[in-house]
Amino acid sequence: MTLICALARLSDPGSYGFSLQIGGQAVEGFVVQRDGEVFAYRNSCPHTGSPLDWVDHQFLDIEGALIQCAVHDARFLIETGECVFGPCPGQSLEALPIRVKDDSVYLLSLA
Repeated sequence: MTLICALARLSDPGSYGFSLQIGGQAVEGFVVQRDGEVFAYRNSCPHTGSPLDWVDHQFLDIEGALIQCAVHDARFLIETGECVFGPCPGQSLEALPIRVKDDSVYLLSLA
């Protein structure tokens, strides 16, 4: 397990971007908390491959209800990463395996 951030770093709803090196592999991702649940995804839009954030750690729309791509305004469900608005409906963000333990968020081993 690799530490991403302290759980207190996340608002509810809120998001936090991270960049980690794991086994020589760069992992660019973000975590989102909503209603006490935490989810993690790679920071790569399925439509263009571009990062989703336009401001550091800002991955949610103004209402905090959906993940939003800053490049072309695609919107994704927080719980599943599925695109529900924009140019890539039905496609999904790539989920990352995480665990919340001792008030911190950890990235689990990648396959």
